[in-house]
Amino acid sequence: MAFSEFHPLDGNSLREYIKTVPSLSSKLGNNFDDLTIKEVGDGNLNFVYIIVSSAGSLVIKQALPYIRCIGESWPMTKERAYFEAMTLKEHGRLSPEHVPEVYHFDRTMSLIAMRYLEPPHIILRKGLIAEIEYPFLAEHIADYMAKTLFFTSLLFRSTTEHKRDVAEFCGNVELCRLTEQVVFSDPYKVSQYNRWTAPYLDRDAEAVREDNLLKLEIAELKSKFIERAQALIHGDLHTGSVMVTRESTQVIDPEFAFYGPMGFDVGAFLGNLILAFFAQDGHANEVNDRKTYKEWILKTIEETWNLFHYKFIALWDEHRNGSGEAYLPEIYNNPEVQLLVQKKYMTDLFHDTLGFGAAKMIRRIVGVAHVEDFESIADASKRATCERRALDLAKTLLKERRKFGGITEVIAAIQQV
Repeated sequence: MAFSEFHPLDGNSLREYIKTVPSLSSKLGNNFDDLTIKEVGDGNLNFVYIIVSSAGSLVIKQALPYIRCIGESWPMTKERAYFEAMTLKEHGRLSPEHVPEVYHFDRTMSLIAMRYLEPPHIILRKGLIAEIEYPFLAEHIADYMAKTLFFTSLLFRSTTEHKRDVAEFCGNVELCRLTEQVVFSDPYKVSQYNRWTAPYLDRDAEAVREDNLLKLEIAELKSKFIERAQALIHGDLHTGSVMVTRESTQVIDPEFAFYGPMGFDVGAFLGNLILAFFAQDGHANEVNDRKTYKEWILKTIEETWNLFHYKFIALWDEHRNGSGEAYLPEIYNNPEVQLLVQKKYMTDLFHDTLGFGAAKMIRRIVGVAHVEDFESIADASKRATCERRALDLAKTLLKERRKFGGITEVIAAIQQV
């Protein structure tokens, strides 16, 4: 079978494909007698296969020329696989402990082969639904975000390097436009793709579409998302893009990656933790009220931001006399001005985080793609109550984000809803 032009692979053709790629067949010990291939893609866009033999294992992900969860009526570029592969390699170089290794990339076939994150690794979102505590999650994700965001920003790099890579990743425009549509546009207008828990949230969805101040603030965030080439961001860093055990945290699926605002990544992760918090009451019962687990989620939100802040500033201090051109050492040459610029930078980043996180929360409740945290609550009335509380908090965070002085104030606001 020839693989010189794109076509979707299935179990049989995938077996033949692997045989033609020495770097992959060697990972399986060149043993195809007991090979098992399982399609596990439960996301919105791609096919994902787990391939296991007695001698080894790997995962193969293939991008389709349309959005899988919608069908061929919504075309989507296969080139997203190229940007995902490039980001996995770059983020893996910067944070190797938290990004799976890429073994092979085939641009023609829009195919990435990478390390199989074997059990007990599971998707973080599923762990949060199952009430599993992850003692190193905040430490690990903060480390990943600090390193990938700092080292791809002008705090560390020259403008020449930065603009070269910004230009390269501008090619991922279709995925960026998809985000612009589903996060910053559709929830605020009548759209055929929007849905919510009807009829319970009918008025709530309408209220989002009629809120002028909300529209004013989402327009500012949309402009930042489009215009601010701050760092190489993952672009879709929700709890479904992280695989975990109690000891391991691995970030996957950066196909939405581009040079954008740092707060979009930090906000996506924290916003999805907040969604998980509000979903807990829908999973509680007479035996288990989940109050202890809700406290753990709040603690993780607080620790994630605080550790990210600490690690990011530590990297900045370590490299402040390096080649980064955002704040030239000849100008920012005393401790007082250094503290001033760091405080301003991190305050702006914190407010961006709250705004983008809130936007991501809103779109998961009244937009096109919802989250299993809520969707797995069978009782629609109970689900809607949980979603409404999350939506109310999100609207407050988005409209009043500049009033929050720190993460403890955010935790207090969550508890008061």
